[in-house]
Parts: sequence; structure tokens; C-alpha cells
Amino acid sequence: MDLTGKVAVVTGAGRGLGRAYAVALAAAGAAVVVNDVDAESAVDVVRTITESGGRAVEVVAPVGGTEVADQLVGAAVTEFGRLDTMVTNAGILRDRVLWKMTDEDFDAVVNVHLRGTFTCARAAAVRMREQGTGGRLILVSSPAGQRGNFGQGNYAAAKAGIVAMARTWALELAKARITVNAVVPVAATEMTKTIPAFGPAIEDAERTGTPFPDWLRKDEGLGTVEDVAPLIVYLASDASAGVTGQAIGIGGDKLALWSHPAEKVRTYSDGGWTAAQIAEVSWPLESYGIPMP
Repeated sequence: MDLTGKVAVVTGAGRGLGRAYAVALAAAGAAVVVNDVDAESAVDVVRTITESGGRAVEVVAPVGGTEVADQLVGAAVTEFGRLDTMVTNAGILRDRVLWKMTDEDFDAVVNVHLRGTFTCARAAAVRMREQGTGGRLILVSSPAGQRGNFGQGNYAAAKAGIVAMARTWALELAKARITVNAVVPVAATEMTKTIPAFGPAIEDAERTGTPFPDWLRKDEGLGTVEDVAPLIVYLASDASAGVTGQAIGIGGDKLALWSHPAEKVRTYSDGGWTAAQIAEVSWPLESYGIPMP
């Protein structure tokens, strides 16, 4: 996947998945705008890329507002002359169950994940439409947004909204040849280490330097952050021109296409339904929550 001549912005690229995305895009030939709120981390990623012969520049700022989104797109154009790919990866967690979640917990997560995705994607779309050569919006979602997760009502809502925006914007931007896809990654990060079912196996692999066991890489689809990065490179490439409006999962040895919501069962009642009639209907209910091993 040759990305020579292309320019990408990656938000939240200072560590973890975002860092892996930025490094992989640069290794494939793209110039990269590395965004993070941590200046030291952002500079370190830029140094890693440039010392390997790539091109990169850091922008230290929190995503969410329009001003920062415009700043990121402006940096791409000023430093490298254009923008081809926007990867909206930045995120935070404020996990609490519903009855303990504060307004601040909810708003902070929605502002970074959902509003940050919106403002960065909008700024990128404006620039890409002006260029007239197409482009790629790669929006990072989560299994929590697809299935829900205990204590993550704010995060799950934002990540579900990101997939809905991908489907909508894929329609709106098709004429401009701008593809829009959501990525649903699963990888060993500081967050997944806190999950009791995964934490010990991840820590043991990191301590011993041995690969993750098959049950983790295959059954759970969880691997390293580097396992996820090839999907970002593919979606940024010309090879993915026909792929848009999709939610694609990747992790460990597993690659998956998430289905769009659809009516699973339907039934009818002449003249409409009463509450009593609805109570008599029996149908298979959907599961909810991320399955644990």
C-alpha cells in the first residue's frame, strides 16, 4: 500500500493505537500531522517517524472545538500542501454507572469523541472537496458502541454515534469521492489491561515477550496496537476507493465486518396494535454487552 504523496492527520496519536496508526501511515509513505494533548508524546512520535526517513509534524491541542480542527487541517496544508486522510482517533474515558455519572463525565467524553470527530471530519471534508481529488475519513469507533459496555454509557453513546455519522457522511460525500468508514479496533492498551479477563494474559505476554495466546488473538480478536494499523493504511489507500459507509473490526488475528442495524423479526396486526396484543408477541431478543471469555 503505497501512500507516497498523500497527507494524513491522526488525532490522539501520541500513544497507543493513535501512535501505531501514525507510524504505519508514515512507513507507507504518507506525511503525517501528529496530534495529541501531550506535547512530549507527540514530539516523540514525530521524531520516530522522521528518524526513519518519513515526514511528520506535531500539533499539540485538544480536539473537540472547531478552532483545533481547522488548525489540524491548516497544518497539513501549510506543511505538506494538501490533505488526503483524516483519522479521528482521539478519546478519553470517564467510566461510571448511570446513577453515578455526572454531567461533566458525560459532556467531556462526548465532546472529545463525538464532537471532536464531527469538527475534524467537517474541516477535512471542506478541504478535500476544495481539492477535488477525493479523500478518506477514517473514524475510530469501539465494540462498546456496537454492543454497549457496563459503566460506559457516555463512551458507548459517542462511539455508536460515530458509526451513524460514518454511514450518513458516506452518502453525503460520495459525489466528491470521499470515502467514510468506521474502524472498530480491539487491542492491548492501558484500557484493556484493566479488564480482568484480559489483563493477566496481556501483562504476562508483555513481561515474557511471548506472543498473545490463540484464545486471545483469535477467539477474542485482541492483539497489539500494531495489528490494527494495517486496516488504517488500507483505508487510506487507493485500493479502498470502493469501500465506504462500513464499520470494520480488527484485532489480533481477526478481521470482521459489522452488520448495519436491521429489522430482525417483523409481525403485523390489522388496524394496529394494542398493549395487550404486544404482550402476547414472542420473539428472540437480542443480546447486549460485550461478551467476556
